[in-house]
Amino acid sequence: MNATPPSEARRVGEAALDWVSAHRDRFALGDDALAADGQVNRTWKPLGELAQVCATVSLQIPPSDPLHPCVSDLLDFAWEQTGRGELFLRMQALEPFATYPLEVYAAFASAGFRHPGYEASAALVARTRSWRLTEQYPTRRLGVMEAERRGGITPHGQVPQALSRTWLGGLPEPWTFERAAGYALTHVVFHLTDWGRAVQGVPPDLATYLLHWLPPWLDTCLDARMWDLSCELLAVAVSLPRLTEPAVLQDAWHRVAAAQHTSGAIPEEGVMQDAAHEAGLETAPDPYDFTDCYHSTLMAAYAAALTTARPADTDEDGGRRKAARGPAPTAGHTHERQSGQGVPA
Repeated sequence: MNATPPSEARRVGEAALDWVSAHRDRFALGDDALAADGQVNRTWKPLGELAQVCATVSLQIPPSDPLHPCVSDLLDFAWEQTGRGELFLRMQALEPFATYPLEVYAAFASAGFRHPGYEASAALVARTRSWRLTEQYPTRRLGVMEAERRGGITPHGQVPQALSRTWLGGLPEPWTFERAAGYALTHVVFHLTDWGRAVQGVPPDLATYLLHWLPPWLDTCLDARMWDLSCELLAVAVSLPRLTEPAVLQDAWHRVAAAQHTSGAIPEEGVMQDAAHEAGLETAPDPYDFTDCYHSTLMAAYAAALTTARPADTDEDGGRRKAARGPAPTAGHTHERQSGQGVPA
């Protein structure tokens, strides 16, 4: 038996991947990918996010799954956009101490796409004092260390020390949860679990804390129509050593499925369907701007793949666990995507 009836999460994931496949050219690198004034958030970041999601999904579904060829094609497409890794080497020469090329490369490396020349060059830079001393947000530093590991480079720090400086690692008061903290905690879990592949990577105290407080946080984000963060929290919920109560997951997926546009797209936040869609009428194939929905759509595909692949667990006595409830968190701060802040935002 799965964590939630797989049909609903599966349908959301299939529709999301259909949309991604239909819009894959929008993930292509343009002429500005190597420009000094290029917008990283509009070039490398979407491509890296596509690679990371597809790398994870490809390992969550068997080769016999009808979705597998679609995901493999998207991965091949993304790798070709990098010149089969050659552009990473060029980026290394242009911005030797920027971390985002390694973070994007790590997504490909996790799927078996490697460029030995780039790895050798990146390893050389990673041995410098400047690389080790670059000032970063704690969650970002944890992600860079994970990227180093995946890229064949000895991490420049220790995970426990880096984790202790993150918002989640400090086990903060649960009522202080807000948007920025939500994105920080989801990425801490993604880095600790190798994007859902190693659920035991979450320390017991963090796992217990999240098991208790994730349900009310997720509920609040869904109520606020924060679909992007909701999908990331759904991915976290099935990346813990023990699963959230299945009823919580079932309700969340039902709400996401009801909100998903017929095209498969899911905007980051706000009202999902326009009046025509709610009335059952034909709507435009692209009701939302690409930049307003690509990340949340990818996150839906990612969370759906983890959900359908993860079996349900039980208490030691064999019974279903009860999801703990607590005070509802706030969703007050704006989620700011900073240039070069890693994959995904």
